[in-house]
Amino acid sequence: MSDADTPKPRLEDISPDDMPPDDEYLPMDELLHLRAILRERAAELLENGRQSISDLTEQKELDADAVDQAANESDRGFSLRLADRDRLMLRKIGKALERVDDGEYGMCESCGAPITYRRLLARPVATLCIDCKTTAEQQERRRWDF
Repeated sequence: MSDADTPKPRLEDISPDDMPPDDEYLPMDELLHLRAILRERAAELLENGRQSISDLTEQKELDADAVDQAANESDRGFSLRLADRDRLMLRKIGKALERVDDGEYGMCESCGAPITYRRLLARPVATLCIDCKTTAEQQERRRWDF
């Protein structure tokens, strides 16, 4: 399911205990929708991680020859790199959910301007507005050019 397909929670369906604090950057319906996307993505990553661990532990069969063994080792290495990437994304999602709980979600960490809803839909873990992110990427590119 894509982020755009994640149903927007209805305010009347949210229990008072599960309501995030008012956010000066986003209306409550957009904030709730983005929080639902973050939670759904975290659940997907956790399930993928469980499945990867299960797959890796099941693949301990004896390989017929050195080529099969090398191919399986390469596959395991690739799976571990993907799992590490998912772990880093889970950490970012956790921090984004903390910002939601603190009422700071949707604020650019560099300039303090609001991050647009469209940008947050595309990248729910974004911490920079598009202008600051563009500047940061340009500076990084210049460092690599030398």
